[in-house]
Amino acid sequence: MWKNLSALGFIRLRFAGLRARAQALRLSTPAAIVMLLATIVLMAVTTTPPAAAARQAHPAQPMEADAPREAGKPIMAIVSIKTQQVTFYDADGWIYRAPVSTGTTGRETPAGVFAVLEKNKDHHSSLYDDAWMPNMLRITWNGLALHGGPLPGYAASHGCVRMPYDFAEKVFDKVPTGMRVLISPSDVEPVEFSSSLLFMPNRETIAAMPAKALALAREADEATKAAAIAKTALGSAKRGAATALATVRKLEYFKKHADGELADAEKVLAAARTDAAKAAAENVKQKATAKIEELSTQLDAAMADEMTTQNAVAAAEAIAKTTEAKRIEADKAANDAKLALEPVSVYISRATQKLYVRRDTHLRAPDGGELYDTTIELPVTIKDPDKPIGTHIFTVVAHTDAALRWTEVTIDNGDDAKDALDRITLPQEILDRIAPTAMPRSSIIISDEPMSSETNYRTEFVVVLNDQPQGGFANRARSPGMRFARRDGFGFNRLGDWFFGDSRPPRGHSYGRRQGWGLWGSY
Repeated sequence: MWKNLSALGFIRLRFAGLRARAQALRLSTPAAIVMLLATIVLMAVTTTPPAAAARQAHPAQPMEADAPREAGKPIMAIVSIKTQQVTFYDADGWIYRAPVSTGTTGRETPAGVFAVLEKNKDHHSSLYDDAWMPNMLRITWNGLALHGGPLPGYAASHGCVRMPYDFAEKVFDKVPTGMRVLISPSDVEPVEFSSSLLFMPNRETIAAMPAKALALAREADEATKAAAIAKTALGSAKRGAATALATVRKLEYFKKHADGELADAEKVLAAARTDAAKAAAENVKQKATAKIEELSTQLDAAMADEMTTQNAVAAAEAIAKTTEAKRIEADKAANDAKLALEPVSVYISRATQKLYVRRDTHLRAPDGGELYDTTIELPVTIKDPDKPIGTHIFTVVAHTDAALRWTEVTIDNGDDAKDALDRITLPQEILDRIAPTAMPRSSIIISDEPMSSETNYRTEFVVVLNDQPQGGFANRARSPGMRFARRDGFGFNRLGDWFFGDSRPPRGHSYGRRQGWGLWGSY
């Protein structure tokens, strides 16, 4: 009854009740009337209708705020679905905070782990009537993003995270591509974390890496040139061999024809009855014999030449194979050294019992975004593999005098962060190749979930929590794969492979995947 009653209506109702009471008491003197009016005014000032009282008890809406200090470069953003708020963090804590509007019922924004894949200052939706989505920070290629938009004070989007227009504009230029975005069902924040199990960099290795990368790049260039020369030489040798073989085939044909002429001449000679006929047949036979002898000599020489060219091809193939192997090895070493200067992300999945590594190559993908190196994928040992472990994100935020400074965020229940890390045994290859050059913005993610099918050659890791609504994610068509030639050294060494690897969910799970082809970035 009370929820639809306005404050004025409530006062009028109370006034009517008092007037009825006054009439019942036969209050007719001026003093009584004055007393009654004073009571009504007092009630109007001090009385709050139940609906207004309920609104006052509702938690205050999040407000835009900047930290009272100079902001550093954003390292991560955390969206709280519970409180409809986004907070950006640098190495020293939060720097920007604002209200948001996430996906409405049936189109929920999925909770999980994402990263900024693309930025578009003036994006317009290709699905929703060309809707303006300014200062767009894409986090999946099937159409989820943070962007400027209207905020009604509650979840109201089709799955994206709307931010205030002025706030989205303010953070757009500050946010780097690849920045971690965490979408959490509840309020969480990074906390300082330390463990001997986390990556321990080697200062000498890091200091030497730029010069090493430069030297290896030069070696890779030389190896590439040598491989190109060997490939050209092999082509020339094959063309020479083909010409020699054609000569042999031609001479074999001519000799076979001459052999036929000789056989015919011998038949004519045997059948000749006159001296003139015999003489003519003998002349033809002698010419055919001479021709056969000449062709035989030429054929022997051609066959020897053809054998020489085949040997040249075999030698050129061996050289080309050797130089190509050296090129691949040099290219891989150069690219490993180059990637060692980039932040690294490691994902450990309890669902697949595997460890995955991602590094941004900063090479443009032909269909938008940037290519990620995906060459490292290894089995990993997890203690008690049937026991939930939760979803934990460990992030390097800065160098320290001793090593690295880490923070940790947990967005899904399971073990606490320390116990989760204790259950993991990192492969020695990771400790040898990755740990020595770990740097700020590097991360280790541990989760019960497999990688989403949205994780591919132009994303970092996309992970959605299976125990949370995924309407806005599951309702979108999956990003299609693409075929194109891949460069050796980045794991791009074959033509025509589909780029989904082991990202598909295991049988029996539905992690937001939908069959069909969709538009990249449509939303």
